[in-house]
Amino acid sequence: MSPERERGSFWRDNSLTLAFGAAFLLVLVGQAFAGHAEFNDQLAIEGLQTISLGEYVTSSDFAVDVTENWQSEFLQFFLFVFGTVWLVQRGSPESKELHKIGVESDRDQRIGDHATADSPPWARKKGWRRRVYSRSLGLVMGGLFLLAWTAQSIAGVAAYNEQQLRRLQEPVGWGTYLVQPDFWDRTLQNWQSELLAVAAMVILSVYLRQRGSPESKPVGSAHGSTGVEG
Repeated sequence: MSPERERGSFWRDNSLTLAFGAAFLLVLVGQAFAGHAEFNDQLAIEGLQTISLGEYVTSSDFAVDVTENWQSEFLQFFLFVFGTVWLVQRGSPESKELHKIGVESDRDQRIGDHATADSPPWARKKGWRRRVYSRSLGLVMGGLFLLAWTAQSIAGVAAYNEQQLRRLQEPVGWGTYLVQPDFWDRTLQNWQSELLAVAAMVILSVYLRQRGSPESKPVGSAHGSTGVEG
């Protein structure tokens, strides 16, 4: 039996997703406690009544802090998934091989007449189903980005208006908030950090190694080896 067909325990076979999912929940809980303490400190400074943890995690302030990070992460992966179809980096395992720029042939992608018995059903179909499935990862990442961006903007305008009211100033509408510095400061500071992280990973993986990681080339691979995973 080939290694690809081996089946172990549920926990081993899904350990990467489970570990990162558990870490995500722990960090989210930590953010809730830290954000609640910081938010109450601000209320106390302004001479206002503090709120409970439950009230904080259901508030627009907590929602905007969470969703502004989510949308930048999904944007990062959306751009990376689509960008790596046409853009390459010589020597990086994050890049496809230099001669494979583009969407590649049906044979290379194992679709249509070149699909195998264990290929996903829509990979064997023709027409719109194959076209949609062929781009499903990028489309879902783009959709999640738009959903998170919309949620951030809605929660953001609610949090912004709460501050406006505490300052005895007029609240603003959603459309007006979208052109406010507050919204774009929150948004752009996350975008630039995600794009920097991707660019750093792509170029550093040309020259540096992590033994055993598929995000790295094998330790002994030449710097110029492209699209090779460890």
